[in-house]
Amino acid sequence: MRRVYNFSAGPAMLPEEVLREASEEMLDYRGHGMSVMEMSHRSSMFREIIEQAERDLRELMDIPESYRVLFIQGGGHVQFAMAALNLMVHRKAEYIVSGQWAKKALSEAKRYGDARAVASSEDKCYSYIPDCSDLPIREDADYLYYCMNNTIYGTAFHSIPDGKGKILVSDISSCFLSEPLDVRPFGLLFGGVQKNVGPAGMAIAIIREELIGKALPETPTMLDYKTYSESASLYNTPPCYNIYICGKVFQWLKKQGGLSAMREINVEKAKLLYDFLDQSRLFRNPVTKKDRSIMNVTFVTGDPELDEKFVKEAKAEGLENLKGHRTVGGMRASIYNAMPRAGVEKLIRFMRDFEERERRA
Repeated sequence: MRRVYNFSAGPAMLPEEVLREASEEMLDYRGHGMSVMEMSHRSSMFREIIEQAERDLRELMDIPESYRVLFIQGGGHVQFAMAALNLMVHRKAEYIVSGQWAKKALSEAKRYGDARAVASSEDKCYSYIPDCSDLPIREDADYLYYCMNNTIYGTAFHSIPDGKGKILVSDISSCFLSEPLDVRPFGLLFGGVQKNVGPAGMAIAIIREELIGKALPETPTMLDYKTYSESASLYNTPPCYNIYICGKVFQWLKKQGGLSAMREINVEKAKLLYDFLDQSRLFRNPVTKKDRSIMNVTFVTGDPELDEKFVKEAKAEGLENLKGHRTVGGMRASIYNAMPRAGVEKLIRFMRDFEERERRA
């Protein structure tokens, strides 16, 4: 069996231990004679899976009882609409546009009300986090929205913007469970799970209970958080296998020591890569240093043809999916929880060798 180091931004690497456990249970889940893929979502077997997954996530993130944890079909794009439909009660909302996904979320919200950007870093291709110390938030705005980690550009918020008392909403897809996060300042947190938690096709929403049940009149049943809250995410057939794998990832994270331990590991991996980039004479990280992400590290050579050569040769060495997003080019190494230090070290060795070869050429 050949395993590569997969630096994809999503669907991304899963812990090998989780994949092995899932493979062992593929045909017969714990003596029940069937796969979780075949299991009724109304069965006691599956209810045990989903309830345990929620308990483990609550423990990992210290989620208060006043918040509901919802497992929802679709990824972050569905949440762009759900957040607006459920929270834009007065049809006014403020958005910090620090990347393409926040820009798309704003565009979606504009379908339902007066949503606008109160800060943006689009002027420099989202290579920095805009100043959020004194945002021009309207008094009658329903919420302030931002994307905590910008996968495409390799930037991240390292402090919570001042929402001036408004409900805070954040897309945490690409930093989900990478480090401790206090849920309490937020009205809604959501993340597509395919980056750092599980297989593609599902999002997890963590929403303050008092905000549920206020959806706009035109909200479809399946886009109303109340539908999921009242049914314990079992209103219809949920993405059962996704929930099962996410549950295993939660248990794996607990074995690693929880989110504080994961932060130490992730910061160390990112530092190795950034330290190399900062001294390299070929590769460059285009992000403002204070705004760098520990999950997605972007870099360029300045020559698109050389970038393409690097990606091709890296793939031959078992370093997969290093090509940057199509909108920005260059390279991107997504070093989520499941990426071991050894993978980052191998990438750095290859980058160093590539640089030396190009200097001699």
